[in-house]
Amino acid sequence: MPELLNVKPTRMELLNLKRRIELAKKGHKLLKDKQDALIMEFFAIYDEALELRRSLTEKMQEAFKALTLAEVDIGLIPLKEAAMAVKPNSEVEIRSRNVMGVSVPMVQGGNFRRKERGYAFISTSTSVDVAAEKFEEALEVIVRLAEVEETLKRVAKEIETTKRRVNALEYIIIPRMEATRKFIEQRLDEMERENFFRLKRVKALIEARSGSGA
Repeated sequence: MPELLNVKPTRMELLNLKRRIELAKKGHKLLKDKQDALIMEFFAIYDEALELRRSLTEKMQEAFKALTLAEVDIGLIPLKEAAMAVKPNSEVEIRSRNVMGVSVPMVQGGNFRRKERGYAFISTSTSVDVAAEKFEEALEVIVRLAEVEETLKRVAKEIETTKRRVNALEYIIIPRMEATRKFIEQRLDEMERENFFRLKRVKALIEARSGSGA
């Protein structure tokens, strides 16, 4: 039997407890709906994360293949010099958005594909441009994947938190309140029966005294 709440067995407490049970059940339903929606959202994001990982693997393979061709084309030292001359990427801005009540990151800005990269065209070749472009494509996927995976982690954490609340309501709080409600109802019934029999005895005594007096 669940542990009872520490309340007095009165009609006022019974009415209050019934209201609390109704609110708890509504809260449980809302949380359960939220949990189900979060799980659906999680798997949608998970599918995107898998696709991005596959895309990243493909992009990185293409990028390193292009880098190898560029090294063969112009040599290692000129390639390193070109790499050192590349201008930094524009900064990205990380904001937040709301997904089912969960604050998740949103990356804005960061146009990684550039027409001018900073190295001299005269000392390089188109193979260097191709390699740079491939790495820029990979960088775009990396940034998007970082955003998606962080979102996935936060949604998963919220699912776990919501699940604990749902379970607490379903298996501990509501059963405890229901058991307490039942106990109060039984106790009030007992008190009513006791009062009924007490009144009957008092009535019988009064009638007996009235009869003897007559």
